[in-house]
Amino acid sequence: MVRRIKKNKKTKKLGHRTFGRGNVKNRRGSGNRGGFGKAGFWKHEKTSWIGNKEAFLKSKKGFKVKKEKLPIINLYEIQRLIDNNKIQRQEDKYVFTFQGKLLSLGELNSPVIINVLAASKKAIEKVEKLGGKVVILNK
Repeated sequence: MVRRIKKNKKTKKLGHRTFGRGNVKNRRGSGNRGGFGKAGFWKHEKTSWIGNKEAFLKSKKGFKVKKEKLPIINLYEIQRLIDNNKIQRQEDKYVFTFQGKLLSLGELNSPVIINVLAASKKAIEKVEKLGGKVVILNK
């Protein structure tokens, strides 16, 4: 039985010398591209999506403010540290300090006072349900 090949761009161009890229000399070096970066982008016809030159250039300039990602810790990790006696106990509660964000994955078995930079609402609810406390620190 004859098997039919699905036609796509590659199979249509196979066997042709330039593979849809124009003359052979157009593929040499960077002469067919119009220069580096934004050079010549007003000379090419395929720039109809650009409405205003000044607005386009302003959108590309300047600095991007990168929001700092805090390290995270989950409740089950704190419970594991309690089980391994790596967190100190003061009076009837454990005290734990972490320079990051507290998330609510897992469960706690004992009351803990947790000092963190940020915490999720669900994590705060879980800690306070056991009689613990979440203290939000300033950087």
